[in-house]
Amino acid sequence: MKLPTDVVKMYKEVHGWVGILSGLCLFIAFYAGALTMFELPLQRWASSPPALAPAPSLDRTPELVAKAIAAHPEAAKGYEIHLRTDAAHPARMSWTVRDPEDHHGGGTTHYAALAPDGALQVVTQGPSQVAQLIDVLHQQVGLPFDHEISMPIMGGIALLYMIAIVSGLVVLLPSLVSDLFALRIGRNVKRMWLDLHNVLGLFSLPFHIIMALTAVVFAFHDQFYDAQGMAFGGGERGGRPAMAAPAEGPPPATLTPAQIVARVREQAPGFTPQTLVYGRGGGGLPALRVQGSDDRYGVRAPSYGMAGVDPQTGAITATDYMPGMQDGWSATITSFFALHFGNFGGATIRWAYFLLGLAGAFLFYTGNLLWVESRRRKERKGGAVDQTRATRILGALTVGVPLGCVAGISVTLAAAKLLGGHASYGMHSAIYYALFLLATFWALVRGAARAGVELSVLGAVAMLCVPLASLIAGAAWYDAPALMLVDGVALLLALALLWSARAARHRARTGPRDSVWSDRRESPLGAPDATPVAGEA
Repeated sequence: MKLPTDVVKMYKEVHGWVGILSGLCLFIAFYAGALTMFELPLQRWASSPPALAPAPSLDRTPELVAKAIAAHPEAAKGYEIHLRTDAAHPARMSWTVRDPEDHHGGGTTHYAALAPDGALQVVTQGPSQVAQLIDVLHQQVGLPFDHEISMPIMGGIALLYMIAIVSGLVVLLPSLVSDLFALRIGRNVKRMWLDLHNVLGLFSLPFHIIMALTAVVFAFHDQFYDAQGMAFGGGERGGRPAMAAPAEGPPPATLTPAQIVARVREQAPGFTPQTLVYGRGGGGLPALRVQGSDDRYGVRAPSYGMAGVDPQTGAITATDYMPGMQDGWSATITSFFALHFGNFGGATIRWAYFLLGLAGAFLFYTGNLLWVESRRRKERKGGAVDQTRATRILGALTVGVPLGCVAGISVTLAAAKLLGGHASYGMHSAIYYALFLLATFWALVRGAARAGVELSVLGAVAMLCVPLASLIAGAAWYDAPALMLVDGVALLLALALLWSARAARHRARTGPRDSVWSDRRESPLGAPDATPVAGEA
């Protein structure tokens, strides 16, 4: 396809600037987002084995609930019954006492069980919160601000992301046929990175369009519904389903959890209930929401759909979030969430999204590499012999931010297993940001070439901490052999980082001396080089 040269040049400039402005944040979002494809297995991997007695049967659950509410009256306001217990859900019953100072909506969660003699057991040590941190990093593109501040910024980055997709496609169109399967590996490293960037971008284009569009919807979710309400009237249809409860009359006896599960399965045969969420509805009467999944449909939340259920009769009364029972509007909204979360199609789709997420992170990394080298070439053509301070800083950030993210997530994952219930969300956040900021600062001080080698090694060592933590914790930690995949993937990523360190070292020693990635004449940030030597990147 033939396009005017000036049009292609303009779109190339747009693609480069938009990419460099959003690429570092998008790397964090895609890398953390790839890990959230297996958020529940990660949480189970990082969580210590339950310290409570085995969960009582569903038939004995009413006894557990009665004893827990008698000892802890605050639980009556709202509690959950977990139909499947494991390290991530260590007890049949749990409830959370909210902390108004916790901006992440957390608090103290209590877990209850019955001892062999029937006595009540209550503990507050639950599953690790490291998976929640990774999810927040994904949602907020790594920004350490409150959710209300981070989400609009994330929306702006998503809009830049969409512009980068369109402009990149326009730039690639003139050479689409000749460069479609081109991957020229040789002495021209910049050409090799460009080919790899183009191939990754083109073949994952539908995935990136989906991510960009759905991210904008998530970021401006409230604004969209406010506009809808102003234009058409009515409240928000996208909120969580209200927990169904009769509004009048004395409360009749509620069904037992076992009866609720049986009634839901009768009405929705393909739906597998996972959690019963009890609360208070109209007039303070008992209310119930059932969370679960149906492999035939995508769901609204990352791993479950939900329905409002009458706790007295077991009848499903709210289906806006219920897979297979939604109206057209609700099903359309759910499709946005399902496409973003990859929660349809089972393990095959989750692995595909995991690999596409890692490839997306690598796409932004290579894009930044190319932009920095292109900027340096323009500086040389303009007569600048020395690398400018701006180029050095951009090069250092291109190395420090991605590798700091990788190292920070790896170390805080390992800490989750070693510290167990002693590691709070705040502690995990502190570990991550300490490693992230340290790596970024190190890159700025050492320069892109040296830091590229050193931080790749740091990332590999941090990644190896994950299987090392498993060895220290011992085999008794696992509640499923499949969780060993966490350690296996960490080993593979560590090997990839070691290979990256070797390649970066070779590039620093033998590459063009005028390159941003060359260590042969690199000086501190902003300082002039000793011996100007021109050369092509």
